[in-house]
Amino acid sequence: MEIGTKIKRLRSAKGITQETLAGALNVSSQAVSKWETGQSAPDIQLLPEIAVYFGVTIDELFSLTDDKEYDRIQNMLWDERDVRQEEADRAERWLTSKIKEGYRPADCWEMLASLYNQRADRFREKAGEFAREALKFEPSKRGAYAELNTAMGGYFPDWCVRNHHKLIDVLKAHLAEHPESWRGWMWLMDNLMDDYRFDEAREAHKMLAKVDDTRRTPLYAGYIEWYSGNRAKAWEIWREMEERFPDDWMVCLSLGDVKAMEGCYDEAAAYFKRAVEIQQPPRFTDGCISLAHVREMQHRYAEAIEAIEWQLRITDEDYDCRSGETVDQLHREIRRLRALMEGAQNK
Repeated sequence: MEIGTKIKRLRSAKGITQETLAGALNVSSQAVSKWETGQSAPDIQLLPEIAVYFGVTIDELFSLTDDKEYDRIQNMLWDERDVRQEEADRAERWLTSKIKEGYRPADCWEMLASLYNQRADRFREKAGEFAREALKFEPSKRGAYAELNTAMGGYFPDWCVRNHHKLIDVLKAHLAEHPESWRGWMWLMDNLMDDYRFDEAREAHKMLAKVDDTRRTPLYAGYIEWYSGNRAKAWEIWREMEERFPDDWMVCLSLGDVKAMEGCYDEAAAYFKRAVEIQQPPRFTDGCISLAHVREMQHRYAEAIEAIEWQLRITDEDYDCRSGETVDQLHREIRRLRALMEGAQNK
C-alpha cells in the first residue's frame, strides 16, 4: 500500500478533513490531496509528525498489503513466545480496522481471539512460576495452591467454578441460528458431558447425526456412553467405527485419548503412533504430543524425547519450519525431559 493511501485511511478513520490534517501539519490542503491521490509523497521530515498525529509508528505508515500484514501477525503469534505490548496493540488496531473495512472479518475476529489467548497463556505461565515460588516459602499456603491450580489448568472440585453453563448457553444460541454446524454440536456435547448433562448431550447428538456422516457421529455416540459409565457399550460402538474408518487417523488419535484416560498407556501409545504414521503430509503432530505425554507419565523419558524429536522432524519436513517459538518450545521440552531422565538415573 502506498503511504498516501495509508494516510487517507487513517484520516477517514479519525473523521477529519484534508484541511484539518493540513492545518495540523502546517502544509496546504492541496499537498494532502496530492499525497492521498499518489501524485506526490510527504517530505521525509514530516513522517514523525504524521505518525504522532495518528498515533501510529512510522513503520505503520508504510504498511504491507492486507494479506501480507495478516500473515505477519499470524507468524508473530506462531514464532514469538512473548509478544510485546506495543506489538499486540498494533496488531489489535490493524485487525479492528480491517474488520470495519470488511476484510476477512471472520479471520480477523479469530486472530484477535488468538492474540488474546496467546498472551493469556504466557501470563498463566508466569502466574504458575510465581505461585510455585510462594509455596517454597510457605508450603501450605492456601491461596498459592489455588493460583497454581488456575495457572496450570487444574481441576476444581467446586461445581460453581467448574461448570460450563454460560458457554453451553452461548453454543446453544449459536446453533439455534446455525444448526448445520457440526463443529458447534461437537463442542456443545463436549461441555454438556463434562457437566454430566447426558440427556441433553444425547439430544445434541441427534442433531449432529442429521448433518454429519463421518466418524464423528459414532465417535460421539461412544463418548456419551463412556462418560455416562457404559464403557462396554462405548467400545462396542468404537470397534464398529474402527472397521468402518480403518484409515482415518483421527479415529486412532481419539481412541488413543480414551485409552490414556483409562490408564492403558501402552495401548494409547500404539494408537498415537498409528495416528501419525497413516497421515499424508502435511501431518498434524497431535499424536506425537500425546505420545510424549504418556511416555513421560510412565517415566519413560527417552521415548518421550523420541516423540518430540519426531514432532520436530515433521515440523521441518512438512512445514519447512526450523526456527521461532514453535521449534524453540520443543527444544525446551527436550531439555526438560533430559534433566528429568538424568535425575531419575542418579537416584
